[in-house]
Amino acid sequence: MKTNFVDVNDMVNLVNRHGLTTMLADLVDCIENDFKRWEKFDKSARVASHSDVGVIELMPTADDVSYAFKYVNGHPQNTQYDLSTVMSFGVLAEVQTGFPVLMSEFTLATAIRTAAQSVMSARLLARKNARSMALIGNGAQSEFQAIAFHHVLGINEVRLFDIDSEATDKLINNLKAFPELNIIRAASTADAVRGADIVTTVTADKAYATIITPEMIEPGMHLNAVGGDCPGKTELHADVLLKGKVFVEFEPQSRIEGDIQQMPADFPVIELWQVLNGHISGRDNNEQVTIFDSVGFALEDFSTLAYVHKISTQYGIGRTIDLIPEFNNPKDLFGFIRQGQAIQKNVA
Repeated sequence: MKTNFVDVNDMVNLVNRHGLTTMLADLVDCIENDFKRWEKFDKSARVASHSDVGVIELMPTADDVSYAFKYVNGHPQNTQYDLSTVMSFGVLAEVQTGFPVLMSEFTLATAIRTAAQSVMSARLLARKNARSMALIGNGAQSEFQAIAFHHVLGINEVRLFDIDSEATDKLINNLKAFPELNIIRAASTADAVRGADIVTTVTADKAYATIITPEMIEPGMHLNAVGGDCPGKTELHADVLLKGKVFVEFEPQSRIEGDIQQMPADFPVIELWQVLNGHISGRDNNEQVTIFDSVGFALEDFSTLAYVHKISTQYGIGRTIDLIPEFNNPKDLFGFIRQGQAIQKNVA
């Protein structure tokens, strides 16, 4: 058996062949369908190794057919080294044998899956007539968020703000490919969120930040808080979380990493799968504020890896690699090395 390897160029080819907007729409449905199967999955908070400058994490999950994990980092200062603040790869394996069928780049894929997860949650929680979105933080993930909300949810106006004006310049330039999208450059966070139906925050600093404060909240808003995703990193003032219903992916992980890390252990939250399966209501009325405290959960990566495996196979994109030895005799691992003459007989 061979492992299919999808590298960065392959992923770019895959996005161009299949279409970014098609991938985003497909993934919204894939992630939603897997969340509806919530009880079929092994679930655990990701394994994190924290340092003063960032975090490195492994994110595993499995159902009874497939196992998946993602390796991912978060280093806000990486841009000074010309590196992405988030870098990632993922693996999809068979549960029956443990054989890895796919190894894939996941830096680009993570941006796509995060936008798809944001839209999946907003489709569930935001007002049905939502048409405007404030986008606070205009870095690497911002285009994917804007395009996904525009294409899948019908958002036709985005209001942009970033303390780095060059990031906003970059975003505006990239969104020129969507001339039907009304783009407004805001003077501040408060200016951007004023009157917005949806507020998406995708900031990068590893700090207890208060990007959104209580006085900015208006009736009926849906907050999509994406950037607060590890201990010591938040985007919402704690009092914002008291303004409405708070929804999370996997509560044990969100308690540690999300904006709700600021709140008492008994602060009430609702897991998305409970709403999707009709156990608990989502938005109760058009005046209610809904808050999605997004940290990213392994199930979303599982959905994306399975999807990448499916369409890369469909298009014949990627190449097979010998990640695992193929044996004539699986019990003779030494003999496999010996056949390759990789034995150093004379050691000084």
